[in-house]
Amino acid sequence: MLTSPHVGRLRVPVRVWRACDTRESPRGRPCGPSSGGPGACGYPGGVTFPVVGMVGGGQLARMTHEAGIPLGIKFKLLSDTAQDSAAQVVNEVVVGDYRDLDTLRAFARGCDVITFDHEHVPTEHLRALEADGIPVRPGPDALVHAQDKGVMRAKLTEIGAPCPRHRIVKDPADAAAFAHEAGGFPVILKTVRGGYDGKGVWVVRSEAEAAEPFRAGVPVLAEEKVDFVRELAADIVRSPHGQAVAYPVVESIQVDGVCDTVIAPAPELDERLAGEAQQLALRIAAELGVVGHLAVELFETRDGHILVNELAMRPHNSGHWTQDGAITSQFANHVRAVLDLPLGDPRPRAAWTVMSNVLGGDYPDMYQAYLHCMARDPQLKIHMYGKDVKPGRKVGHVNTYGDDLADVRERARHAADYLRGTITE
Repeated sequence: MLTSPHVGRLRVPVRVWRACDTRESPRGRPCGPSSGGPGACGYPGGVTFPVVGMVGGGQLARMTHEAGIPLGIKFKLLSDTAQDSAAQVVNEVVVGDYRDLDTLRAFARGCDVITFDHEHVPTEHLRALEADGIPVRPGPDALVHAQDKGVMRAKLTEIGAPCPRHRIVKDPADAAAFAHEAGGFPVILKTVRGGYDGKGVWVVRSEAEAAEPFRAGVPVLAEEKVDFVRELAADIVRSPHGQAVAYPVVESIQVDGVCDTVIAPAPELDERLAGEAQQLALRIAAELGVVGHLAVELFETRDGHILVNELAMRPHNSGHWTQDGAITSQFANHVRAVLDLPLGDPRPRAAWTVMSNVLGGDYPDMYQAYLHCMARDPQLKIHMYGKDVKPGRKVGHVNTYGDDLADVRERARHAADYLRGTITE
């Protein structure tokens, strides 16, 4: 086993790769499980590049597909509709319900590996695909920790990862009892499955306010309301054989429960705490057997510690800055990981990179704003998702980079606000 140069303050293992027969996939078998021979991937002329099956047609799938294009990787997409973000750009699209096992099985035929742009595929369906011999990455044993917050908290506690005080509660009275145990209201209540971008999460200030989360009919997790300085994210990518790379720890700024801005690296973050966050993310990935991208969302507490908030086992909003700000983006490394290719360098290209989400507002024709934004900032990178503009909906993001953090932040904020129509000059 060799070790790489320092990557994001860490030394990570690197597999020794041998030169292989060009007729074989990186896993040493003919590409394409459906026919088992050259040409199985659907390329003309017998080209045998692998097929990545992506479940979910959102913007994460769209950008992951984009990262695979230079590598010659073919994507097959299972999408809810033909109008979804990724369905607009991927050549082979199957429209169907990811909750239906027969649909998943039919979709998986001809794919070398299955991966996801969301965590909602039923765990038992993923086990069935694995039993059929289809590589699923991340696998169900790992992914369940991103699907179920109760399972996640139990496992993180078992491995000694720092977490807020928490437990499953059965009704509003039990939530009030937990609040008493945790030092009083307010507390956070979360449905254990299905929440994202602030959905399925409540700040509860009394027993009377605690009734709403239980109406969903799923278990409810109670957590103490952490007194934190800011939110951080530690993004790592891990391959099946255990190679892993860590990106710089970033600051994630939320507005109304939705990620608004990401600053890479997190400003004025103590080097010791940054290294601790990276090591924690790598340890969680190894303990849970994660393959692909893992985002560990964190609280930085006022007494200088970190606590795990959430896990995401897919490309993540906190890593969008890497498209333009890192040597190898989170999307490219996710593709490499699920195909068991050597991972790319995660180091930043500039001193600072800032990502700002573009949310829908009252100005639907964002294309008309390009002239102003591009002329004002020729270095600006705009990434749009092909979505209809609706108020509050994530429809794109912008990346800016440079040596002066205040300037980089202002450029990102101006572009995002101008595209949305919040400002007009």
